Amino acid sequence: MDIAGFALVVALLTVTPGLDTALILRTSLLAGRRPAWGVALGVQLGVLVWGLVSVAGLSTLLAASQFAYDVLRWAGAAYLVWMGLRLLFVRKDAHVEAPAEREVRFRTGFRRGLVTNLLNPKVGAFYVAMLPQFLPSDQTDAASGLLLAGVHVAEGLVWSGVLIAFAAVMGGLLRAPAVRRLLDRVTGVVIVGFGVRLAVE
Repeated sequence: MDIAGFALVVALLTVTPGLDTALILRTSLLAGRRPAWGVALGVQLGVLVWGLVSVAGLSTLLAASQFAYDVLRWAGAAYLVWMGLRLLFVRKDAHVEAPAEREVRFRTGFRRGLVTNLLNPKVGAFYVAMLPQFLPSDQTDAASGLLLAGVHVAEGLVWSGVLIAFAAVMGGLLRAPAVRRLLDRVTGVVIVGFGVRLAVE
């Protein structure tokens, strides 16, 4: 099992700016560390699920079935567009929240990160394409797949920590209501863009 090679590949994938990075940064800047870690942990649980599914052969079926892939692709695109539009049209007073609402933010972030990852068929396609290249033919069991996915998760958590720490340093400058609304608009456009791109590919 080529763990080092796989670690290098997923390290490059992890630090490449994308949807996960945008979600973690936006959540950290506007809501704080706790909900941002919710997003990060949700994303990484999704990675573990995709790793296990790939070894089980289900994502191979997804890659082989154009219909199944299209269903997941359209579901993911619809979810991203819906989430992005919510950010684009958020109310001006939406950032003034009651203390009780802050308590559920971790769960909200976790759910958002998990659903976003699971509805992204590109993650499944990545594992279908990459895992067999790093697993010997006699090591295609669930434990081997989870081990490699665990490497991906570990690197993802480290990178999430870097992003959240950066947001914490910059947070004082970026939490003014006008700036927060601007960040919502920018992030909304980015997420809608990802959704549209996923739909038309």
